[in-house]
Amino acid sequence: MDKNKEVFENMPVWKALSTLAIPTVIGQLVVLIYNLADTYYIGRTGNPYMVAAASLVLPVYNISIAVSNLMGTGGGTLVSRLLGAHREDEARKVSAFGIYLSVLLAAFYSLVCFLFMQPLLKLLGASSETLSYAAQYAFYVIVIGGIPTVFSLTMSSYFRSVGCAKQAGFGVSLGGILNIGLDPLFMFILLPKGYEVMGAAIATMLSNVIASGYYILALGRLKKKTVLTLSPHLGFPERKSVAEIFSVGIPAALVTFLYDFTNIIIDRLSSGHGDISVAAIGIVLKAERLPLNVGVGICQGMMPLAAYSFSEGNIKRMREVLHSARYAGLAFSFFCIALYQLFAGNIMKLFIDNAETVSLGTHFIRARCLSTPSMFLCFNFVFFFQAVGMGKRSLALAVIRQLLFNVPILFLMNYLFGMDGIIWTQLIADSCTAAVSFLVYEKAEKKVLRPMEKSIAREMAK
Repeated sequence: MDKNKEVFENMPVWKALSTLAIPTVIGQLVVLIYNLADTYYIGRTGNPYMVAAASLVLPVYNISIAVSNLMGTGGGTLVSRLLGAHREDEARKVSAFGIYLSVLLAAFYSLVCFLFMQPLLKLLGASSETLSYAAQYAFYVIVIGGIPTVFSLTMSSYFRSVGCAKQAGFGVSLGGILNIGLDPLFMFILLPKGYEVMGAAIATMLSNVIASGYYILALGRLKKKTVLTLSPHLGFPERKSVAEIFSVGIPAALVTFLYDFTNIIIDRLSSGHGDISVAAIGIVLKAERLPLNVGVGICQGMMPLAAYSFSEGNIKRMREVLHSARYAGLAFSFFCIALYQLFAGNIMKLFIDNAETVSLGTHFIRARCLSTPSMFLCFNFVFFFQAVGMGKRSLALAVIRQLLFNVPILFLMNYLFGMDGIIWTQLIADSCTAAVSFLVYEKAEKKVLRPMEKSIAREMAK
Protein backbone atom coordinates (compact mmCIF):
# COMPACT_ATOMS: atom_id res chain seq x y z
CA MET A 1 0.00 0.00 0.00
CA ASP A 2 1.45 3.41 -0.98
CA LYS A 3 2.18 6.01 1.67
CA ASN A 4 -0.75 8.31 0.86
CA LYS A 5 -3.25 5.43 0.93
CA GLU A 6 -1.83 4.43 4.31
CA VAL A 7 -2.61 7.93 5.62
CA PHE A 8 -6.17 7.76 4.36
CA GLU A 9 -7.06 4.23 5.45
CA ASN A 10 -4.94 2.74 8.26
CA MET A 11 -3.02 5.47 10.08
CA PRO A 12 -4.50 6.46 13.49
CA VAL A 13 -6.73 9.49 13.09
CA TRP A 14 -4.69 11.94 15.17
CA LYS A 15 -1.51 10.94 13.36
CA ALA A 16 -3.19 11.11 9.95
CA LEU A 17 -4.69 14.51 10.74
CA SER A 18 -1.30 15.76 11.94
CA THR A 19 0.37 14.42 8.78
CA LEU A 20 -1.96 16.43 6.55
CA ALA A 21 -2.75 19.39 8.81
CA ILE A 22 0.68 20.37 10.14
CA PRO A 23 2.21 21.20 6.71
CA THR A 24 -1.03 22.99 5.82
CA VAL A 25 -1.03 24.99 9.07
CA ILE A 26 2.62 25.92 8.51
CA GLY A 27 1.73 27.07 5.01
CA GLN A 28 -1.19 29.08 6.38
CA LEU A 29 1.07 30.69 9.00
CA VAL A 30 3.49 31.73 6.28
CA VAL A 31 0.54 33.12 4.31
CA LEU A 32 -0.42 35.02 7.45
CA ILE A 33 3.11 36.37 7.83
CA TYR A 34 3.37 37.55 4.26
CA ASN A 35 -0.11 39.14 4.41
CA LEU A 36 1.01 40.91 7.56
CA ALA A 37 4.32 41.79 5.92
CA ASP A 38 2.60 44.09 3.42
CA THR A 39 0.76 45.85 6.24
CA TYR A 40 3.89 45.93 8.41
CA TYR A 41 6.14 47.46 5.75
CA ILE A 42 3.47 49.88 4.53
CA GLY A 43 2.92 50.85 8.16
CA ARG A 44 6.64 51.70 8.45
CA THR A 45 5.91 54.71 6.21
CA GLY A 46 3.82 56.17 9.03
CA ASN A 47 1.16 57.02 6.44
CA PRO A 48 -2.29 55.81 7.56
CA TYR A 49 -3.71 56.53 4.10
CA MET A 50 -1.39 53.95 2.56
CA VAL A 51 -2.40 51.42 5.23
CA ALA A 52 -6.08 52.20 4.64
CA ALA A 53 -5.64 51.79 0.87
CA ALA A 54 -4.11 48.33 1.15
CA SER A 55 -6.87 47.34 3.58
CA LEU A 56 -9.57 48.50 1.17
CA VAL A 57 -8.19 46.29 -1.61
CA LEU A 58 -8.03 43.18 0.60
CA PRO A 59 -11.67 42.09 0.07
CA VAL A 60 -11.25 42.38 -3.71
CA TYR A 61 -8.02 40.37 -3.56
CA ASN A 62 -9.74 37.75 -1.42
CA ILE A 63 -12.32 37.21 -4.16
CA SER A 64 -9.41 35.59 -6.02
CA ILE A 65 -9.42 33.07 -3.18
CA ALA A 66 -13.14 32.54 -3.81
CA VAL A 67 -12.36 31.81 -7.47
CA SER A 68 -9.69 29.29 -6.44
CA ASN A 69 -12.15 27.68 -4.01
CA LEU A 70 -14.60 27.11 -6.85
CA MET A 71 -12.25 24.64 -8.53
CA GLY A 72 -9.79 23.92 -5.71
CA THR A 73 -12.34 22.94 -3.07
CA GLY A 74 -15.01 21.66 -5.46
CA GLY A 75 -12.57 19.64 -7.56
CA GLY A 76 -10.15 18.74 -4.76
CA THR A 77 -12.76 17.22 -2.45
CA LEU A 78 -14.21 15.30 -5.40
CA VAL A 79 -10.76 13.90 -6.22
CA SER A 80 -10.50 12.65 -2.60
CA ARG A 81 -13.94 11.06 -2.80
CA LEU A 82 -13.12 9.45 -6.16
CA LEU A 83 -9.94 7.98 -4.69
CA GLY A 84 -11.98 6.60 -1.79
CA ALA A 85 -14.26 4.98 -4.38
CA HIS A 86 -11.17 3.67 -6.25
CA ARG A 87 -11.98 5.63 -9.45
CA GLU A 88 -8.50 6.91 -10.29
CA ASP A 89 -9.12 7.55 -14.02
CA GLU A 90 -12.05 9.85 -13.32
CA ALA A 91 -10.01 11.61 -10.62
CA ARG A 92 -7.34 12.41 -13.25
CA LYS A 93 -9.92 13.96 -15.56
CA VAL A 94 -11.39 16.01 -12.71
CA SER A 95 -7.98 17.39 -11.72
CA ALA A 96 -7.08 18.53 -15.25
CA PHE A 97 -10.53 20.05 -15.82
CA GLY A 98 -10.48 21.95 -12.54
CA ILE A 99 -6.99 23.37 -12.97
CA TYR A 100 -7.58 24.70 -16.49
CA LEU A 101 -10.98 26.15 -15.66
CA SER A 102 -9.55 27.94 -12.61
CA VAL A 103 -7.05 29.73 -14.87
CA LEU A 104 -9.79 30.83 -17.26
CA LEU A 105 -11.96 32.16 -14.42
CA ALA A 106 -8.98 34.01 -12.93
CA ALA A 107 -8.29 35.69 -16.27
CA PHE A 108 -11.92 36.80 -16.52
CA TYR A 109 -11.92 38.22 -12.99
CA SER A 110 -8.67 40.13 -13.61
CA LEU A 111 -10.13 41.66 -16.77
CA VAL A 112 -13.30 42.78 -14.96
CA CYS A 113 -11.23 44.42 -12.20
CA PHE A 114 -9.08 46.20 -14.78
CA LEU A 115 -12.08 47.59 -16.67
CA PHE A 116 -13.95 48.78 -13.56
CA MET A 117 -11.05 49.65 -11.24
CA GLN A 118 -11.98 53.24 -10.28
CA PRO A 119 -15.71 52.74 -9.58
CA LEU A 120 -14.96 49.50 -7.73
CA LEU A 121 -12.48 51.16 -5.36
CA LYS A 122 -14.81 54.09 -4.74
CA LEU A 123 -17.59 51.63 -3.97
CA LEU A 124 -15.31 50.04 -1.37
CA GLY A 125 -14.91 53.39 0.35
CA ALA A 126 -11.69 54.79 -1.15
CA SER A 127 -11.36 58.51 -0.47
CA SER A 128 -9.40 61.10 -2.43
CA GLU A 129 -6.43 60.44 -0.11
CA THR A 130 -6.47 56.64 -0.56
CA LEU A 131 -7.71 56.10 -4.14
CA SER A 132 -4.38 56.34 -5.99
CA TYR A 133 -2.63 54.04 -3.51
CA ALA A 134 -5.46 51.50 -3.68
CA ALA A 135 -5.34 51.53 -7.49
CA GLN A 136 -1.59 50.82 -7.47
CA TYR A 137 -2.03 47.86 -5.15
CA ALA A 138 -5.01 46.41 -6.99
CA PHE A 139 -3.39 46.67 -10.44
CA TYR A 140 -0.37 44.54 -9.61
CA VAL A 141 -1.94 42.11 -7.14
CA ILE A 142 -5.27 41.47 -8.88
CA VAL A 143 -5.04 42.53 -12.53
CA ILE A 144 -1.54 41.27 -13.32
CA GLY A 145 -1.20 38.79 -10.45
CA GLY A 146 -4.69 37.29 -10.54
CA ILE A 147 -3.88 34.19 -12.60
CA PRO A 148 -0.80 33.08 -10.61
CA THR A 149 -2.65 33.73 -7.35
CA VAL A 150 -5.61 31.55 -8.30
CA PHE A 151 -3.45 28.89 -9.95
CA SER A 152 -1.14 28.46 -6.95
CA LEU A 153 -4.05 28.27 -4.49
CA THR A 154 -5.91 25.79 -6.67
CA MET A 155 -2.84 23.59 -7.02
CA SER A 156 -2.32 23.66 -3.27
CA SER A 157 -5.87 22.33 -2.80
CA TYR A 158 -5.34 19.55 -5.31
CA PHE A 159 -2.05 18.43 -3.77
CA ARG A 160 -3.76 18.21 -0.36
CA SER A 161 -6.63 16.23 -1.89
CA VAL A 162 -4.29 13.34 -2.78
CA GLY A 163 -2.39 13.42 0.51
CA CYS A 164 0.62 15.46 -0.72
CA ALA A 165 0.32 17.97 2.10
CA LYS A 166 4.07 18.68 2.23
CA GLN A 167 4.17 19.80 -1.38
CA ALA A 168 0.99 21.83 -0.90
CA GLY A 169 2.38 23.53 2.20
CA PHE A 170 5.81 24.13 0.69
CA GLY A 171 4.39 25.92 -2.34
CA VAL A 172 2.32 28.23 -0.16
CA SER A 173 5.30 28.78 2.17
CA LEU A 174 7.63 29.52 -0.73
CA GLY A 175 5.38 32.30 -1.98
CA GLY A 176 5.10 33.75 1.52
CA ILE A 177 8.81 33.71 2.27
CA LEU A 178 9.64 35.32 -1.07
CA ASN A 179 7.09 38.05 -0.45
CA ILE A 180 8.59 38.85 2.94
CA GLY A 181 12.01 39.26 1.33
CA LEU A 182 10.86 41.10 -1.78
CA ASP A 183 8.66 43.64 0.06
CA PRO A 184 11.47 45.83 1.46
CA LEU A 185 13.49 45.41 -1.74
CA PHE A 186 10.81 46.91 -3.96
CA MET A 187 9.33 49.32 -1.40
CA PHE A 188 12.44 51.01 -0.04
CA ILE A 189 15.28 50.29 -2.50
CA LEU A 190 14.12 49.82 -6.10
CA LEU A 191 11.15 52.23 -6.17
CA PRO A 192 11.23 55.93 -5.16
CA LYS A 193 9.59 57.33 -2.03
CA GLY A 194 5.83 57.56 -2.36
CA TYR A 195 5.55 54.25 -4.26
CA GLU A 196 5.74 51.94 -1.25
CA VAL A 197 2.24 50.52 -1.87
CA MET A 198 3.16 49.72 -5.47
CA GLY A 199 6.34 48.03 -4.26
CA ALA A 200 4.41 45.81 -1.86
CA ALA A 201 2.00 44.85 -4.62
CA ILE A 202 4.77 43.95 -7.10
CA ALA A 203 6.43 41.79 -4.44
CA THR A 204 3.18 39.90 -3.81
CA MET A 205 2.59 39.38 -7.52
CA LEU A 206 6.10 38.03 -8.19
CA SER A 207 5.90 35.71 -5.18
CA ASN A 208 2.74 34.10 -6.54
CA VAL A 209 4.31 33.72 -9.98
CA ILE A 210 7.26 31.82 -8.50
CA ALA A 211 4.97 29.67 -6.31
CA SER A 212 2.99 28.74 -9.44
CA GLY A 213 6.23 27.69 -11.12
CA TYR A 214 7.05 25.46 -8.16
CA TYR A 215 3.69 23.66 -8.38
CA ILE A 216 4.21 22.97 -12.10
CA LEU A 217 7.63 21.47 -11.36
CA ALA A 218 6.29 19.45 -8.41
CA LEU A 219 3.48 18.09 -10.54
CA GLY A 220 6.01 17.00 -13.17
CA ARG A 221 8.04 15.12 -10.55
CA LEU A 222 5.01 13.38 -9.06
CA LYS A 223 3.02 12.66 -12.22
CA LYS A 224 3.66 8.89 -11.99
CA LYS A 225 2.80 8.78 -8.28
CA THR A 226 -0.44 10.74 -8.22
CA VAL A 227 -3.65 11.19 -10.20
CA LEU A 228 -3.00 14.92 -10.57
CA THR A 229 -2.24 15.98 -14.12
CA LEU A 230 -2.18 18.93 -16.52
CA SER A 231 -2.71 16.70 -19.56
CA PRO A 232 -5.46 18.08 -21.83
CA HIS A 233 -5.72 14.76 -23.69
CA LEU A 234 -7.70 12.83 -21.08
CA GLY A 235 -11.02 14.29 -22.12
CA PHE A 236 -13.75 15.83 -20.00
CA PRO A 237 -14.92 14.25 -16.76
CA GLU A 238 -18.40 12.78 -16.55
CA ARG A 239 -21.34 15.18 -16.35
CA LYS A 240 -22.04 13.90 -12.86
CA SER A 241 -18.49 14.78 -11.80
CA VAL A 242 -18.75 18.29 -13.26
CA ALA A 243 -22.04 18.76 -11.41
CA GLU A 244 -20.43 17.58 -8.17
CA ILE A 245 -17.50 19.98 -8.64
CA PHE A 246 -19.88 22.92 -8.88
CA SER A 247 -22.28 21.63 -6.22
CA VAL A 248 -19.45 21.94 -3.68
CA GLY A 249 -17.28 24.54 -5.44
CA ILE A 250 -19.96 27.21 -5.84
CA PRO A 251 -20.91 27.11 -2.13
CA ALA A 252 -17.19 27.10 -1.22
CA ALA A 253 -16.61 30.16 -3.41
CA LEU A 254 -19.68 31.87 -1.97
CA VAL A 255 -18.49 31.14 1.57
CA THR A 256 -15.34 33.14 0.84
CA PHE A 257 -17.24 35.79 -1.12
CA LEU A 258 -19.73 36.32 1.70
CA TYR A 259 -16.87 36.58 4.20
CA ASP A 260 -15.27 39.25 2.03
CA PHE A 261 -18.61 40.92 1.45
CA THR A 262 -18.93 41.30 5.21
CA ASN A 263 -15.43 42.81 5.39
CA ILE A 264 -16.45 45.26 2.65
CA ILE A 265 -19.45 46.25 4.78
CA ILE A 266 -17.10 46.69 7.76
CA ASP A 267 -14.80 48.91 5.67
CA ARG A 268 -17.72 50.96 4.36
CA LEU A 269 -19.24 51.45 7.81
CA SER A 270 -15.81 52.17 9.32
CA SER A 271 -15.11 54.81 6.65
CA GLY A 272 -18.01 56.76 8.12
CA HIS A 273 -15.92 57.09 11.29
CA GLY A 274 -12.82 58.44 9.48
CA ASP A 275 -9.72 57.15 7.69
CA ILE A 276 -7.98 56.45 11.00
CA SER A 277 -10.72 53.99 11.92
CA VAL A 278 -10.36 52.34 8.50
CA ALA A 279 -6.59 52.04 9.02
CA ALA A 280 -7.07 50.60 12.53
CA ILE A 281 -9.70 48.03 11.55
CA GLY A 282 -7.62 47.13 8.48
CA ILE A 283 -4.66 46.23 10.69
CA VAL A 284 -6.92 44.38 13.13
CA LEU A 285 -8.54 42.30 10.38
CA LYS A 286 -5.07 41.14 9.36
CA ALA A 287 -3.61 40.78 12.86
CA GLU A 288 -6.52 38.61 14.00
CA ARG A 289 -5.92 36.17 11.15
CA LEU A 290 -3.65 34.01 13.33
CA PRO A 291 -6.53 31.86 14.68
CA LEU A 292 -8.32 32.17 11.35
CA ASN A 293 -5.41 30.86 9.28
CA VAL A 294 -4.50 28.10 11.75
CA GLY A 295 -8.16 27.09 11.92
CA VAL A 296 -8.39 27.02 8.13
CA GLY A 297 -5.18 24.94 8.00
CA ILE A 298 -6.62 22.39 10.45
CA CYS A 299 -9.86 22.18 8.48
CA GLN A 300 -8.03 21.87 5.17
CA GLY A 301 -6.03 18.99 6.63
CA MET A 302 -9.29 17.44 7.79
CA MET A 303 -11.06 17.66 4.42
CA PRO A 304 -9.24 14.96 2.37
CA LEU A 305 -9.45 12.51 5.27
CA ALA A 306 -13.15 13.15 5.85
CA ALA A 307 -13.90 13.01 2.10
CA TYR A 308 -12.00 9.75 1.57
CA SER A 309 -13.53 8.05 4.64
CA PHE A 310 -17.04 9.17 3.67
CA SER A 311 -16.69 7.88 0.11
CA GLU A 312 -15.19 4.62 1.35
CA GLY A 313 -18.12 4.19 3.74
CA ASN A 314 -16.03 4.41 6.92
CA ILE A 315 -18.39 6.77 8.78
CA LYS A 316 -16.83 6.03 12.17
CA ARG A 317 -13.37 7.19 10.99
CA MET A 318 -14.95 10.21 9.31
CA ARG A 319 -16.51 11.29 12.63
CA GLU A 320 -13.21 10.80 14.45
CA VAL A 321 -11.52 13.06 11.90
CA LEU A 322 -14.17 15.77 12.35
CA HIS A 323 -14.06 15.66 16.15
CA SER A 324 -10.25 15.57 16.34
CA ALA A 325 -9.99 18.62 14.11
CA ARG A 326 -12.58 20.41 16.25
CA TYR A 327 -10.74 19.77 19.52
CA ALA A 328 -7.44 20.98 18.04
CA GLY A 329 -9.00 24.14 16.64
CA LEU A 330 -10.82 25.06 19.84
CA ALA A 331 -7.67 24.60 21.93
CA PHE A 332 -5.76 26.98 19.69
CA SER A 333 -8.65 29.47 19.69
CA PHE A 334 -8.56 29.82 23.48
CA PHE A 335 -4.79 30.22 23.36
CA CYS A 336 -5.26 33.12 20.92
CA ILE A 337 -7.73 34.86 23.20
CA ALA A 338 -5.10 34.96 25.95
CA LEU A 339 -2.44 36.10 23.46
CA TYR A 340 -4.47 39.01 22.09
CA GLN A 341 -5.70 40.18 25.48
CA LEU A 342 -2.14 40.40 26.77
CA PHE A 343 -0.34 41.78 23.73
CA ALA A 344 -2.93 43.75 21.72
CA GLY A 345 -1.07 47.05 22.06
CA ASN A 346 2.27 45.52 21.13
CA ILE A 347 0.71 43.89 18.08
CA MET A 348 -0.66 47.20 16.82
CA LYS A 349 2.70 48.95 17.35
CA LEU A 350 4.33 46.37 15.09
CA PHE A 351 2.37 47.77 12.16
CA ILE A 352 2.17 51.51 12.75
CA ASP A 353 3.43 54.09 15.23
CA ASN A 354 0.51 56.50 14.84
CA ALA A 355 -0.77 56.83 18.43
CA GLU A 356 -4.46 57.24 17.57
CA THR A 357 -4.45 54.24 15.24
CA VAL A 358 -2.68 52.10 17.87
CA SER A 359 -5.14 53.09 20.58
CA LEU A 360 -8.20 52.30 18.47
CA GLY A 361 -6.73 49.05 17.18
CA THR A 362 -5.81 47.80 20.66
CA HIS A 363 -9.41 48.13 21.77
CA PHE A 364 -10.67 46.52 18.57
CA ILE A 365 -8.41 43.44 18.84
CA ARG A 366 -9.31 42.72 22.46
CA ALA A 367 -13.02 42.75 21.64
CA ARG A 368 -12.95 40.81 18.36
CA CYS A 369 -10.65 38.01 19.60
CA LEU A 370 -13.40 36.75 21.91
CA SER A 371 -15.22 35.38 18.86
CA THR A 372 -12.40 32.99 17.82
CA PRO A 373 -13.81 29.74 19.37
CA SER A 374 -17.27 30.21 17.85
CA MET A 375 -15.68 31.33 14.56
CA PHE A 376 -13.68 28.08 14.39
CA LEU A 377 -16.78 25.99 15.04
CA CYS A 378 -18.45 27.70 12.09
CA PHE A 379 -15.49 26.86 9.83
CA ASN A 380 -15.27 23.30 11.14
CA PHE A 381 -18.80 22.48 10.05
CA VAL A 382 -18.64 24.36 6.74
CA PHE A 383 -15.41 22.62 5.68
CA PHE A 384 -16.79 19.25 6.78
CA PHE A 385 -19.93 19.59 4.66
CA GLN A 386 -17.79 20.61 1.69
CA ALA A 387 -15.57 17.55 2.19
CA VAL A 388 -18.44 15.06 2.08
CA GLY A 389 -20.15 16.71 -0.87
CA MET A 390 -22.97 18.39 1.06
CA GLY A 391 -22.48 21.74 -0.64
CA LYS A 392 -26.00 22.99 0.03
CA ARG A 393 -25.54 22.65 3.77
CA SER A 394 -22.18 24.47 3.71
CA LEU A 395 -23.74 27.26 1.66
CA ALA A 396 -26.72 27.47 3.99
CA LEU A 397 -24.42 27.93 7.00
CA ALA A 398 -22.41 30.61 5.18
CA VAL A 399 -25.57 32.50 4.22
CA ILE A 400 -26.91 32.20 7.75
CA ARG A 401 -23.62 33.41 9.24
CA GLN A 402 -23.13 36.42 6.99
CA LEU A 403 -26.51 37.48 5.59
CA LEU A 404 -28.85 36.44 8.39
CA PHE A 405 -26.65 37.36 11.36
CA ASN A 406 -23.46 39.29 10.53
CA VAL A 407 -24.55 41.95 8.02
CA PRO A 408 -27.89 42.93 9.63
CA ILE A 409 -26.29 43.01 13.08
CA LEU A 410 -23.43 45.16 11.72
CA PHE A 411 -25.86 47.83 10.50
CA LEU A 412 -27.89 47.68 13.71
CA MET A 413 -24.86 47.82 16.01
CA ASN A 414 -23.26 50.62 13.97
CA TYR A 415 -26.47 52.61 14.24
CA LEU A 416 -26.78 52.04 17.98
CA PHE A 417 -23.15 52.10 19.15
CA GLY A 418 -21.00 53.41 16.29
CA MET A 419 -17.56 51.89 15.80
CA ASP A 420 -17.81 49.88 19.03
CA GLY A 421 -20.93 48.21 17.66
CA ILE A 422 -19.08 47.17 14.51
CA ILE A 423 -16.35 45.54 16.60
CA TRP A 424 -18.65 43.51 18.85
CA THR A 425 -20.82 42.19 16.01
CA GLN A 426 -18.47 39.27 15.24
CA LEU A 427 -18.92 37.67 18.65
CA ILE A 428 -22.71 37.89 18.49
CA ALA A 429 -23.01 36.64 14.90
CA ASP A 430 -20.57 33.72 15.25
CA SER A 431 -22.09 32.54 18.53
CA CYS A 432 -25.51 32.38 16.89
CA THR A 433 -24.12 30.63 13.78
CA ALA A 434 -22.23 28.04 15.83
CA ALA A 435 -25.46 27.07 17.57
CA VAL A 436 -27.26 26.72 14.23
CA SER A 437 -24.33 24.70 12.82
CA PHE A 438 -24.73 22.04 15.51
CA LEU A 439 -28.42 21.72 14.64
CA VAL A 440 -27.66 21.38 10.91
CA TYR A 441 -25.03 18.71 11.62
CA GLU A 442 -27.39 16.73 13.82
CA LYS A 443 -29.98 16.80 11.04
CA ALA A 444 -27.35 15.50 8.58
CA GLU A 445 -26.45 12.73 11.04
CA LYS A 446 -30.08 11.68 11.33
CA LYS A 447 -31.00 11.83 7.64
CA VAL A 448 -27.73 10.88 5.89
CA LEU A 449 -24.85 9.60 7.99
CA ARG A 450 -26.57 7.17 10.38
CA PRO A 451 -28.75 5.58 7.66
CA MET A 452 -25.65 5.25 5.47
CA GLU A 453 -23.72 3.66 8.32
CA LYS A 454 -26.52 1.16 9.00
CA SER A 455 -26.83 0.31 5.31
CA ILE A 456 -23.11 -0.42 5.04
CA ALA A 457 -23.24 -2.54 8.18
CA ARG A 458 -26.08 -4.62 6.71
CA GLU A 459 -24.15 -5.12 3.47
CA MET A 460 -21.06 -6.25 5.36
CA ALA A 461 -23.16 -8.64 7.47
CA LYS A 462 -24.33 -10.43 4.31
